[in-house]
Amino acid sequence: MNEPPAERTCPVCEVRGELVFFEVVEGVTYHRCVACMATLMAPRHWPDPAQERAIYALHDNNPDDSGYRRFLAKVAVPLSEKLEEGMSGLDFGCGPGPALARMLEETGMRVSLYDPLFAPGRSVFERTYHFITCTEVVEHLRQPAIVFRQLDGLLKPGGWLAVMTCFQTDDSRFARWHYRRDPTHIVFYREETLACIAERMKWQLEVPVKDVALFRKPERSVPR
Repeated sequence: MNEPPAERTCPVCEVRGELVFFEVVEGVTYHRCVACMATLMAPRHWPDPAQERAIYALHDNNPDDSGYRRFLAKVAVPLSEKLEEGMSGLDFGCGPGPALARMLEETGMRVSLYDPLFAPGRSVFERTYHFITCTEVVEHLRQPAIVFRQLDGLLKPGGWLAVMTCFQTDDSRFARWHYRRDPTHIVFYREETLACIAERMKWQLEVPVKDVALFRKPERSVPR
């Protein structure tokens, strides 16, 4: 049966009953939330933790690799323009090679690291930050809405959350899309999805370049 249960809640926007069948690719079923336009791998196809760890271990995130640094500059440059020297940040999901953290430190920022596999120390959750980076992470999240609320709680008023993920833009190319082929990628975001998240979280949203979203937490608390 391709249709998910009518009562199922979208893990991105938490709207209930708006998931519909989208496509089956190579035996893997994907759903679409018609409320936020996220595309979601059916949970029965999610990799287990051991499979995830094995795939992440193959990633080459060398902080000294010039090509990787150019890739990360898509988010590092527009974020840095929002910050002042000496501000503190958190690289959430930093991976085995925290290149982005090093790049921001080179501009005068102080950056803490967190990754459930490679930097699991939880003391980073005991303070708040002027900025949080989340690069090539949100597509792996099983409960994105819960994580976004967690990150909101870690941001100081007026702080920035920088997200980088490959935006899903063309449904006709989804089956052939390179980004879909990574089995640990279980959630795909359109620009509309990010706008929905911003509205739900009462954040401001800027998209300086494709695949990068800068969310700003309001200076004062806004009722949700």
